[in-house]
Amino acid sequence: MALRVCGRVFRDSAIFSRRVVVSARQEPASWLLTAGNAACSRGGRNTFIFTPACFITSEAFLNTLMKDKAAEANSITDRFLASVPVDSAEQQSLLLRHPDQPVNSKVLKVAIIGSPNAGKSTLSNQLMGKKVFVVSKKVHTTRSRTLGVLTENDTQIILMDTPGLITPEKAKKHQLEKSLLLDPWNTVKEVDLLVVMVDASDRWVCHRLDFEVLKCLAQHPDIPAVLVLNKVDLVKAKNRLLNITAELTCGIVNGHKLQTRPVIKPPRAEKRPERDSESPLEEDDAKPNSVLSNEQLKQLRSQRGWAHFKDVFMLSSVDREDVETLKSYLMVAAKPGQWKYHSEVLTDQSPEEVCTNMIREKFLEYLPQEVPYTLTQSIELWHETENGDLDICVKIYTKKETHMSMVIGTAGQMIAQIAREVGKELNLVFLREVKLMLAVKLKK
Repeated sequence: MALRVCGRVFRDSAIFSRRVVVSARQEPASWLLTAGNAACSRGGRNTFIFTPACFITSEAFLNTLMKDKAAEANSITDRFLASVPVDSAEQQSLLLRHPDQPVNSKVLKVAIIGSPNAGKSTLSNQLMGKKVFVVSKKVHTTRSRTLGVLTENDTQIILMDTPGLITPEKAKKHQLEKSLLLDPWNTVKEVDLLVVMVDASDRWVCHRLDFEVLKCLAQHPDIPAVLVLNKVDLVKAKNRLLNITAELTCGIVNGHKLQTRPVIKPPRAEKRPERDSESPLEEDDAKPNSVLSNEQLKQLRSQRGWAHFKDVFMLSSVDREDVETLKSYLMVAAKPGQWKYHSEVLTDQSPEEVCTNMIREKFLEYLPQEVPYTLTQSIELWHETENGDLDICVKIYTKKETHMSMVIGTAGQMIAQIAREVGKELNLVFLREVKLMLAVKLKK
C-alpha cells in the first residue's frame, strides 16, 4: 500500500511544486512566493496538476528573504565576475588572507551528502553560480572533498561537495581511493547543516535512504538535516513524489507527523525489492566510521527513512530557478559568526587541480566503461603569457594501446574535442584566454 502525503498545510487541496519546501511547522505560514500563480489543483480524485510555483515554510523566512531581495541583485554580478587565480601561490595566499567580513557577518557550513551520482556536484555548481565542481553521469566523479565558497552581502555559505557514501567493502572490491571512503564522514563532523540528496527519478533507490546515509545521520543527530529530492523533472507521475517524501521522512517533518492515507496502486505499479531487516550485519558495517552499536545498526536496517529532517525540497538541480529556493533557505539559515575565507575565494582547489579535474570530467563523459578511471595526468606546461593568456600542456598516460586509441579518437578528433571544451570552461573559471594542449602517451 503506497502512502500519499497530505500535510496539515495542504488542507483540502494538494499543494505541490517543482520548487517546493515541505514542512509541518505549526506557525502561521505564507506559502506562495511570487514565482507563480495558484499553487496546484486537483485534476481528479487521484491526479495532480503540476504547476511551477514557490513555497516557503514560514512567515519569518519569507520576510527575511524579501528583505534581502534588493541587495541580492548587486551581489549576483560580483559573484559571476569572481575567478580562480591562475597562479598556485596566489591562490594559496588568497586562501590564507584575512576575511574581509562586514560588521554583522553570518556564516553557514553545509555538507551535501548522498549516494554516488545523486547530483551533488551539479547542485553545488548551481548554488555557486559558476562551475567549480566536476560533473558526469558516471559514479565516483568526485574523488575527494572539495570546498566551494559562496559569499553574498553579509553572508558566507561554505559548501562541502563530498564523494558519494560507499561501504568499505565496495571501496576494497573496486580498489577505490581512501578519500572516497573517509572524506564524506570527516566532512560531516565540521558542518552546521546536512543536505541529503536523493535521485527521485531512480525508482530502485528513491524509496529508501541509502544505509550509509542513514548511518551518517544517526551518528550526528545533533546536526540539522534537510532532504532534497533531485531530478523531479524526470518523474512523470508527480504524485509519486508525495509517496517518496512520506517514506524517506518516515512521515515526520520538523518534529510533526504528516497526515497520510492509503491509495490504490495502479495495476502496473512496480514491486520494490525489500531488504531483510533480520539479515546478519556485515563485519564492515561497524567500521571504520560507525560508532553505532550492533543493535542500533540493526534498527537502521529496518528503516526506510529518517524522521528528523527539518525540511524537504523537491527540485531539479539543473534548473537555476529551482535551486534559488534552496539557496535562499541556506542564506536565511546562516548564523551570526566570523567568515572563514576572504570574499574573493571561490574554491580551495589549486588552479592545476581545477584543470585536471575538468579534463577528467570530459574523459568520464566521452570514454566508455572503465577507460577514464585508468588514465593519469601530468601537467607539463603552465605558463602565463605577457598579454595575460594562459598556456597549458597536459600529458595523458594510458595503460593499454586500445585505451590510447580511444582517447585520441579517429584522426585525433576525440582528444581535440576534449581540449577545446575544457579550454572554454577554463576561460570562464580563470576569466582569461586559455590555450590547452593535450598529449597522449602509453605508460610502460
